[in-house]
Amino acid sequence: MLQTFEPASPASLHYVPAPTPPISTPGTPPNTSAASNPAKPSADMTIKPQHNILIVTGPAGCGKSTVAKFLADRYGFRYIEGDDFHPPTNIEKMSKNIPLNDEDRWDWLITLRDQALSQLKSGAHGVVITCSALKKKYRDVIRTARLYDEDPNANVRFVYLKASKEVLLQRVGGRQGHYMKDTMVLSQLAALEEPSDDETRKLHDVDIVDVSGSTQEVQDLVSAVVDKALQHSQASS
Repeated sequence: MLQTFEPASPASLHYVPAPTPPISTPGTPPNTSAASNPAKPSADMTIKPQHNILIVTGPAGCGKSTVAKFLADRYGFRYIEGDDFHPPTNIEKMSKNIPLNDEDRWDWLITLRDQALSQLKSGAHGVVITCSALKKKYRDVIRTARLYDEDPNANVRFVYLKASKEVLLQRVGGRQGHYMKDTMVLSQLAALEEPSDDETRKLHDVDIVDVSGSTQEVQDLVSAVVDKALQHSQASS
């Protein structure tokens, strides 16, 4: 069953902790309702033809690609892998363990924003982008998509995937054939500006999800927060 977890205190971020495994009772039949399967939205949830841009963010190793592909399949949105749009100079720097600076990222961020707008203009009703978006000003670049999209009610929303340094290092260290090495995790964490109250409460366009659990647990949590966000956006549009 999908669950929505409330913050620990009113002053805290909209942070969704990893769930406790559900307790099963012997002899109880499994729950086969739509809500028990995070692969697709429940039957009573419909996605209106509103333009949606979901940006899955976080440092290397948090699982952006895995989560973004899951969300794209769940809602029938198009998928954009942000790493595919880095220019060769950026890839060369990262492969040499040289952190990217602001100047390296601006054109990349604008390209991702414009790719999303292009997909929407071509007929997609939603896109899911992977983008580290480590700083607020990087996220602000993507936010400007609202100003350029032909849909005046376009919904731009971020899902920040939170994990400990140890988890990130372990995951990146286990990847094969990727230019991002585990040593780059530390530089990304040093540059990271986690979403603040200004984004989660005032702008109200960021959800924070703990991704330290299993794939199924993460899918359950992400499904819950994004379902809620899409329903809220459509109700207010």
